[in-house]
Amino acid sequence: MTRTALYARVSTLDRGQDPETQLAELRAVAAQRGWTVTGEYVDRGVSGGRATRPELDRLMADARRCKLDVVAVWKFDRFARSTTHLLAALEEFGRLGVDFVSLREQIDTATPVGKMVFTMVGAMAEFEKSLIVERVKAGVARAQAEGKHCGRPRKALDLRAARLLLEAGKSEREVADMLGLPRATLQRRLREAGPKAPDSEAA
Repeated sequence: MTRTALYARVSTLDRGQDPETQLAELRAVAAQRGWTVTGEYVDRGVSGGRATRPELDRLMADARRCKLDVVAVWKFDRFARSTTHLLAALEEFGRLGVDFVSLREQIDTATPVGKMVFTMVGAMAEFEKSLIVERVKAGVARAQAEGKHCGRPRKALDLRAARLLLEAGKSEREVADMLGLPRATLQRRLREAGPKAPDSEAA
């Protein structure tokens, strides 16, 4: 017996969307393949952009309890709107021994072709992520070459107050704590400012 979960989702309830359109086709395929439908999980009026949904959460919980062998959806975007979310779920299904079937994309991770497509999707996602990282690095390097500051905004620091406190016998650590910044930042800004500093500078 192949225990199968059917998952359907509609994002709105007032635009003619009906989860039965998805479920009818899923039930037909389940009957054709001899699957036993142990549950239908339907999220109504819930955006696919949300990784946490009541019925999807219930489905994932049942999968983790080893109650399912197959999860079938009508289309990828009914299950997940982001590649990251989809891949994370499919990787977890793989660890749990649960196959994933998407009718419209004709993906079935129980078949060699389905596994190959899943691997390709994962590789493309990793490639896209690496491109984004490289673009960010290139942008930071270009900005730094142009003399622009990259990173968090520098905190305003009253160097005159810092020097007065130090002259009064306070340690650098004590002064840094009083001004609410790391001691290394205080030391760096004092070095950068030199012996004579304006009343207030940025840290």
